[in-house]
Amino acid sequence: MARLVAELGGGDRRSIGKSNAVVRSVLADPRLLTEIMDGLSSDDRLVRMRCADVAEKVSAQIPGCLRPHAAVLMVLAESAAEPELRWHLAQMLPRLGLDARKRRTAASLLFRYLRDDSHIVQTCALQALVELAQGDAPLLGKVRPIVDQLSRGRTGALAARARKLRALLRKRQAG
Repeated sequence: MARLVAELGGGDRRSIGKSNAVVRSVLADPRLLTEIMDGLSSDDRLVRMRCADVAEKVSAQIPGCLRPHAAVLMVLAESAAEPELRWHLAQMLPRLGLDARKRRTAASLLFRYLRDDSHIVQTCALQALVELAQGDAPLLGKVRPIVDQLSRGRTGALAARARKLRALLRKRQAG
């Protein structure tokens, strides 16, 4: 196992372990992201989860860094079983710079994630769908009613996020 990936093992799934230290290492040397991407296929669930956490955090800081790994991430998003992995993948999908066909595939996955048992996966999927739909009027037409419907929920993170996203969409439409 590679050095950085090895640092991500151990503990329990309620902890991010040394993920933030690994994020700093990858930000200092983005070539190390390849090692993290390899860790996404680890046999160790904690390592997979933490590699996804690292990749997501790095991609938020370095736009475009995931594009060379888009095919791997799309396959992983299709097959991921653990909610911790799915919610990080949902956050990364809009950052892949996908063409129209692959964006439709990603949107289909995210719509499926909206039916996940995990509220965190659902919330991340909704956010990702809105991000993915920017500049894609047909997709936005499918996403907007879902955001509106979910925003009418009274409680929970998903309803709160939907209300914020609805306000954001209205602001963008008005501006």
